[in-house]
Order: sequence, then C-alpha cells, then structure tokens
Amino acid sequence: MSGPKSDSATIRERLDHPVIDNDGHMIEIEPVLYEYLSEVAGPGMVDRYKALMKDGRFWGWYNRSRDEVREQRIKRPPHWALAGNTVDRATAMVPRLWRDRMDEFGVDFTIVYPTLGLHTLAIADDELRLSVVRANNLMNADAFRGHEDRIMTVATVPMHTPDEAIAELEFAVHELGMKAMMMEGVVRRPIETDADGAVAASFWLDPLGMDGLYDYDPLWAKCLELKVAPTTHSHGMGWPNRTSPSNFNYNHIHNFAESSEACCKAMFFGGVTRRFPDLKIGFLECGVAWAVSLYHDIIEHWEKRNRVALERDLNPANIDQDALLALLSEHGHDRVKAKANELAGYMNPAFWNNPENEADLDEWANCAIETEEDIRDLFIPNFYFGCEADDRCIAWAFEDRVNEMDVKFNAMLGSDIGHWDVQDATKVLAESYELVEDGLLSHDDFRDFTFTNAVKMHGGMNPDFFKGTVIEAEAKAVLSERRIAA
Repeated sequence: MSGPKSDSATIRERLDHPVIDNDGHMIEIEPVLYEYLSEVAGPGMVDRYKALMKDGRFWGWYNRSRDEVREQRIKRPPHWALAGNTVDRATAMVPRLWRDRMDEFGVDFTIVYPTLGLHTLAIADDELRLSVVRANNLMNADAFRGHEDRIMTVATVPMHTPDEAIAELEFAVHELGMKAMMMEGVVRRPIETDADGAVAASFWLDPLGMDGLYDYDPLWAKCLELKVAPTTHSHGMGWPNRTSPSNFNYNHIHNFAESSEACCKAMFFGGVTRRFPDLKIGFLECGVAWAVSLYHDIIEHWEKRNRVALERDLNPANIDQDALLALLSEHGHDRVKAKANELAGYMNPAFWNNPENEADLDEWANCAIETEEDIRDLFIPNFYFGCEADDRCIAWAFEDRVNEMDVKFNAMLGSDIGHWDVQDATKVLAESYELVEDGLLSHDDFRDFTFTNAVKMHGGMNPDFFKGTVIEAEAKAVLSERRIAA
C-alpha cells in the first residue's frame, strides 16, 4: 500500500532484530467456511452450524426479549468486535493483502489465529464440533498456503477429549503441514442434574492439567513428538462471574486472563511441566500481569503450606490444650470465662479441626516441589504469555529487580489485528514501543518481547519452525545462542 511511512515502519527500521506478531486474527469468510463444511460433512451440517450460531449460547442474546435475557442471565455477547476500518477489515479477511501490508505494520513474521474458530472449539455437539473444526483447518490451510514465509496460520484443535485432540493435531501436521496449534485451556463440562433437578450450575470447568475428566498426558506427549507448542486462547465469557446481560465490557475484562490462569495453575500443580520439562505452553490474548501474580502466589503458598511447614506450623496437634485454655481463661471476657469448662479439649471453631488423611496433605506431590527454585524451574521456562501492544503491565514481566529469584517472564507481542482492540493496524508496533520510550523496557527487553521469546517457544519445540521464513537466519542464531548457553 502506498502512502507516508507509518510510525511502526520507522521504528522497525531502527531495530536490530526482526519483529514477530504472535497473535493476529483472521476474519473468516462464512460462505467459504460453509462450502468446506458441506464438503466435510454434508449440507445438513451447515444448517446445524448456522442454527447454533444464531440461537446458541454465543449469540442467542439477540433472539430473546430483554426480560428473558435478564431472567435467564444470558450474557451480553461481543458486538462490533471486528476491525472498524475498511482496509484493516479486508486485511484480516484476505491473506495476500495482509502480507502486502506487513512492512507497513513493522512486522516481519505473523502467526495468525482464527476468530470463528475460537467459538467452534466450545461446541458441545461432538459431531458438529469435529466437523466444523476440520472444515476450519482445511479452509485456513488453503487460504494461507504460499504465504508461509511471512504469515503462518495455526491448527484449531478440539479438546473435549485427548483422543479427538490428538486425531486433529496429527491430521493438521501430517496432512496440512501446520506447525502451530490453538486449543482451549479450559473445557466446559455439563453437570447432570439429580432426580429432582437440583444442581448449583449447569457446567463445571475442566482445566486439563488436574482433577479433570481425562488424562491429557498423551496429548502433551504427542505435542512433543510432533514438535508443536500448545497455545491456548480460552475465554471466560459466560462463566458465573461473567454473565452480565447488559454489559459486554464487564464480561470481557480479564476474561482471557482468568481462563489462562485456571489452565496454568492446573498445568503446574498437576505436574505437567514436571513430567514434560521440554513442553512450551502459550497463553494468548491474556497479558502477563496475572502470571506475575500467580508465580509469586505459588511461592508464598509453598513457603507456608509445604508438607514440612504444615506439620511444623499449622498442625492442630501442636496446640498445647492446657496452655490455650489458661490463656483464654485469663484474657477472655466474662462469657468466655463462663464457658471455660466446655473448652477443654475443644478446637474452636470445630470445623477447622476435621481429621485429615496423610495422603491428602501434600498438595505439591504431583509437581514434586522441594525448594523455591523448583517452582521457578517448572514455571518460567515452560509458560509464555501473549500481550497486546497497549498493555502497560508488560513491564512487570521484565522487572527482575522485583520478581522473586530475579526472573523475567516470557511475554510476547500479540497484536490482535482483526479485532476491535486494534483501531489501526499500522500503529501496533509503535504503541508497544512506547514502553521503551517511557523507560519501562530496555531495548534488550523489547527484543525479547517482540522476537526472542516467540523463537524460544516455537523454536524450542521445533528447531525447524522458522525454516523457509524471512527470519530463518535470525531465529536460528537465537536457538544456537540458547544451546551454547545451556
């Protein structure tokens, strides 16, 4: 596209490293998707898909009266959620135009995620979900074929069972040549009501790493075998605390972060990163602030609630009952003193003193934590976090002076081009560079944020991930540096 050079293009010229956009978003052209879906599963499946999109839990809000919306707590869904100017809208729809504009964006290489695909992963109907996912993957592979040197699309991988995930991932890698994937990090599972229909909620949240319906270890092993880093794009829209019938912003703020945190915690406490130390897991469109907080919260909980500390500091059996009674009698008010005889042998409140099984007390057993350094080593190298350009909290990821054990988190630039978050696609890099101009990130931090960390995640799983791209040499140099350092 001709015209004055964009601020982002100017900034890119000053950088001594490439820029990777880890999370652009295509806008699927639905009539084309319908064609693929019909070829995969027949025209009847197209009708089922259209009916779900119109009346299902995503956009059923529009087909209800406002009284029904409030009574049934139907969440206000995304609205006016796509790129709002003509050129950016077309860019997200047509890969050739996107590729032509990348220098204008100041971006060397982009990994593109679906938009409708975000919703198709959550379809409860097994046959419909698998059919739509397959159609999506075929359509997107065809659309981006020939542009892989600068734009790469990802496989949409359904997660309701590990078997369906493995089957689609193998198809995407072996048949379509895809190198990256998008999955749900939290799966909504239905709750069956009892005979009286009594139930607290209609679904529960399965975060995959622990306490779930299935063992997903075979999938993580398959990711390592196929050299594909699992990346999540889970949303929390419609969760019990995100069901405002009137305010999309209320439902949306932090929804990706909350869902990502649920999955990340489960991966850690479930021992996934202990059993699969080479697995790199990406959490996208969620920022990194929650991860900084989670990391420190895990450390603080371990300090006080590891098995040794529990026994030493918190076991009720350590309480000297006679001394406790004497102190209560001496210092308590009249009503406490009047009950002194009843307090003998009593732990108040009683429900804090329920008997515990030894096997239930070590909640760190799956991840085998023995030191704080274990927490660092099972968290920092394995988890990666996609952040949008206007996120000021990115700076927290690189504050090694504050972060425990001087760590920096693997924050990565994810533009979200194609969605409402980006008002002008030519300003994304310039907006993120404000963190450098404001003294919040060093140039080295910015290099990691916009380039190195993405190479570590994808290239760390697959050394050939960037082969044939315009940044092949630079990515290879990063991976070689890391091997030498190791």
